Amino acid sequence: MTSSVLFTPIRIGQLTLPGRLFKTATAETRATLDGFSTQAVIDFYTLIARGETPLIITGNIYVSRDGKSAPMQLGADHDDKIPGLAKVVEAVHAHGGKFFAQLNHCGRQVIPRFAQSPVAYSASNVKDLLTGTKPQALSVAEIKRLVGCYADAAERCQRAGFDGVQLHSANGYLLSQFLTPYTNRRTDEYGGSVENRTRFHREILQAIRSRLGPAFPVIVKMNGSDWLPLRDGLKTGELVEAAVVLEGAGFDAVEISVGHYESGFPMVRGTFNIGLRHMVDGSMSYLPEPRRTLLRVFRPLVTLASNLLWPGRQGYNLDYTPQFKEKLGIPVICVGGFRTREAMEAAIAQGKCDAVSAGRAFIADPFFYRHIRDKQSGPHCVDCNGCVGHLGAQPAECYHPVVKAEKDAMLAREGA
Repeated sequence: MTSSVLFTPIRIGQLTLPGRLFKTATAETRATLDGFSTQAVIDFYTLIARGETPLIITGNIYVSRDGKSAPMQLGADHDDKIPGLAKVVEAVHAHGGKFFAQLNHCGRQVIPRFAQSPVAYSASNVKDLLTGTKPQALSVAEIKRLVGCYADAAERCQRAGFDGVQLHSANGYLLSQFLTPYTNRRTDEYGGSVENRTRFHREILQAIRSRLGPAFPVIVKMNGSDWLPLRDGLKTGELVEAAVVLEGAGFDAVEISVGHYESGFPMVRGTFNIGLRHMVDGSMSYLPEPRRTLLRVFRPLVTLASNLLWPGRQGYNLDYTPQFKEKLGIPVICVGGFRTREAMEAAIAQGKCDAVSAGRAFIADPFFYRHIRDKQSGPHCVDCNGCVGHLGAQPAECYHPVVKAEKDAMLAREGA
């Protein structure tokens, strides 16, 4: 249908995909309160699969109850979750798509009251400056337990029919916390050197491989920069060094994002008037009272600063991916604000990455892949971040009134 580099095949491990635009992970906020799949989850992914998207990555799925980050988040912590997950996979496969499960433990980036969690864990007991959560440092025995939880969750996802898994080691979640010296101040075999700070990742991968074999794809999402000014966060070169270690351990691909919760909004960019208003009334309403009050009072100032610091820009993580491409032999996937065919084609053709992924664009237009491929018009995400503001509190959906109306009209025409 087209000779564009964006629609040429790419291999991830032993899996071949027909195109290079993927749906990145975005929290669905559509599961039951105890982590079971629902018809709403099935519907969400069925639409994206109907758009002929080559690879869809789920929103983060918690591997153990103490790693849950929000209500209505999917879980893979017990075998009883398998039948529900299998129904979602069947719906995606019915339209020819491939489906990866993103496995995650949120670590210290949790509002305990929001996630109904009595305790937070991390590599070290460093307080999260955004949420005020002060975690407990994991013992070596607890790390070993979590290695088993990740492997158990991966096995459950394979049994449910998923085509692969992604370990979430970006955006300041637990595996990211182990990578970053600011949040990892350990002096044992899990702290200090890059070799030690990647040990948790490598042990998880080894445990998954020992059960599921070498053919089951396992990829990793990690930062291109921690974006933690005045703190001991990782710069691109250091993260590339970690990625080289992870490639050597056997990961099949890497997806590059940016930032921690403490960083602000470098991982989404755009405008934040709608998003921060939704956030204050949603997940952030569960913050401790002093932080909640500060956020409400200073929201206009925070909005103005965020709009200035992180304006919308296509492919903003292309600032980092060329350095990964230079050192890695596995595919490098770039997420970050892609909206047009021209920008995506240029990123790949210029050798800055091997594939691109998008989240908000697919929320605005679940047929985004097909529309880009066939040069058809569809609802166009305007980066208002209303969907980001609602994540964890309301279902993943477009909350911009004009774009949402366009989406509803398109789905009505498509009989969806």
